[in-house]
Amino acid sequence: MKKWINKAFKWYYQQRYKGIRHFMQQPHEVQRSLLKNLLEATKHTEWGKQHSYRSIRTPEQFAERVPVQDYESLKPYITRMMYGEKDVLWSGQVRWFSKSSGTTSDRSKFIPVTSQNLKKCHIRGTWDTMTLFYHNRPDARQFESRNMIMGGSLYRFEPYPRTTIGDVSAIMTYNMPAIARPFFFPDVKTALLDDWEIKLEKLAQAAARQEDMAMIGGVPTWTVVLFRRILEITGKKNMLEVWPRFQGYIHGGVSFTPYRKQFEAFLPSPDISYQEIYNASEGYFAIQDDFSSDDMLLLLNNGIYYEFLPMEEWDKAYPQAIPLSEVEKGKNYALVISSNSGLWRYTPGDTVMFTSTYPYKIKITGRTKQFVNAFGEEVMVENT
Repeated sequence: MKKWINKAFKWYYQQRYKGIRHFMQQPHEVQRSLLKNLLEATKHTEWGKQHSYRSIRTPEQFAERVPVQDYESLKPYITRMMYGEKDVLWSGQVRWFSKSSGTTSDRSKFIPVTSQNLKKCHIRGTWDTMTLFYHNRPDARQFESRNMIMGGSLYRFEPYPRTTIGDVSAIMTYNMPAIARPFFFPDVKTALLDDWEIKLEKLAQAAARQEDMAMIGGVPTWTVVLFRRILEITGKKNMLEVWPRFQGYIHGGVSFTPYRKQFEAFLPSPDISYQEIYNASEGYFAIQDDFSSDDMLLLLNNGIYYEFLPMEEWDKAYPQAIPLSEVEKGKNYALVISSNSGLWRYTPGDTVMFTSTYPYKIKITGRTKQFVNAFGEEVMVENT
C-alpha cells in the first residue's frame, strides 16, 4: 500500500514540475503577471490607496510610486496588523507573524504571514522542494516512509491573543496539509515545544525507535546535536545503522560548508542527497534543483515579485533597484521583494549572486545586515 501511495505522489510531483519548468522558461511573463495580481489584490488596502495601486499599469510605475522599504518603515503598519487591524498592508486580517531577532540589539522583527503567503509561498515552496527532490531522485521514497522536521515554537500575542507569533518553521508545521501529516514526524505537540532541550530529547528518543526514516529537514547546527544524541541512545556508529534506508537531508538557515564533513561521517554513503533551500520569515525564495550543482533555482511563481539592489545603491538614502531582467551573473545584489505577505519593495537584508540567468539561479553571498532567528532560521552564511 505504501509503495502505491508513494507512486501517486511521484505522479503528482511530475505534474507539478511542469509549473516549475514554465517559470524557468517564461520568467518575466510570470513575474509581471504575479505583480499585477498582487496589486489587484491590495488596491483597496490602506497601503494600496496611499500608493494609488489602482492606477499602476507597469512594473516601472510601481517602482516609481513605491520607494524601497526596510523594516523600520513598515513597522508602524505591521504593529497595527498585530493588533487586529484589517486591510492595512494586505487584504483582511492577518493572524500569523514570524518573529526574527537582531544580533546587535534586543529588537525583533515581526513578519506578517498571511493566509495567501502561507499557502502560496511557504507551503508551496515545501511542495516545490519535494518536487525537485523527486525529480533528482527517481528512487525517492519519502511517502512510503517517515520524514523528520525540526523547527521552533508558537505563542499568543498577549495584547491581542488572536494573533499568533513564532518561527516560520513552527507556523508551517502547525498548518501542514493534512494529506502530508501522516508521513512526517514528530507529532505537532512535540514539534512545537518551546523548551528546546526537552524537545531535542523527546525527538532523539522517538527518532531512535524509528527504523524507516527517509529524510530529515532542519538547520545543520541542531541536526548535528540531534544525531549525536541518537547515536548515544542507540550505541550505533553512524546514522545509517539507525536508519538504513535514509535518503536525504534538506538544509537551510546557515552555510552547510562547515558541516558537510560531519554529515558525511554521520551518513557514510554516496547515495545520500543533500538539498539546500533558501527559506526565511519573509518567504520561500529558492531551492537547489540540481544536486550536482550548489546553486539554487529562484522561485518566480510563489507570490514574490523580485527586484535587486546593486552594491553601489546599498548605502543610498533612496536606493534604485533594478528588475530581474537586468541582473548580471557574478555580481552581488541585495534582495528586494514585494509579496503576498504585504511586504512592499522590502529589503530582507540578504545578498545574492546570480550563477545563471536562464533559468535564474542564485547563491547566497551574505547579508547587508546580520540578523538571526532564535532557531537559526534566518539566513546566515559565510561571505564569499
